[in-house]
Amino acid sequence: MNLPHSLNPARILVVDDNEDDVHLLREAVLLAGLEAEWHHTSNGVECLRFLHKEEAYSLAPAPDLILLDLNMPVMDGREALEQIMEDESLRHLPVVVLTTSSSPHDIRNMYSLGARSYLVKPIDFGAFVVHLKVLFAYWFETVERPS
Repeated sequence: MNLPHSLNPARILVVDDNEDDVHLLREAVLLAGLEAEWHHTSNGVECLRFLHKEEAYSLAPAPDLILLDLNMPVMDGREALEQIMEDESLRHLPVVVLTTSSSPHDIRNMYSLGARSYLVKPIDFGAFVVHLKVLFAYWFETVERPS
């Protein structure tokens, strides 16, 4: 996938407490052909520390895209998204919910909180790769985003 020079490699923050899911996501992104600079936090508190460059994240880059799981310990994705959208310095960041929940309530709630997209993790790995290709083509080739 040919990204504009300014986004090559794309900086992606994955917020997910399931290490197996994170590993599968990385494999799927490689198969989707995206060069990515990966960053990972395991809950909403760590995500906000990363975004605010606090503590161990003092040198953290601003992500081009945040992939946010819903169900995590300490602070879940709902709370994290709400805090991101309430923060003037962060609300411009594209947050895509990537979760196993297909609950209409969760979908409606996350969009109302400010999620830019909502994807249900497919069970089939091949379908997951296809979904990620479409997602990254959209976010990194199609739309204009703030710098």
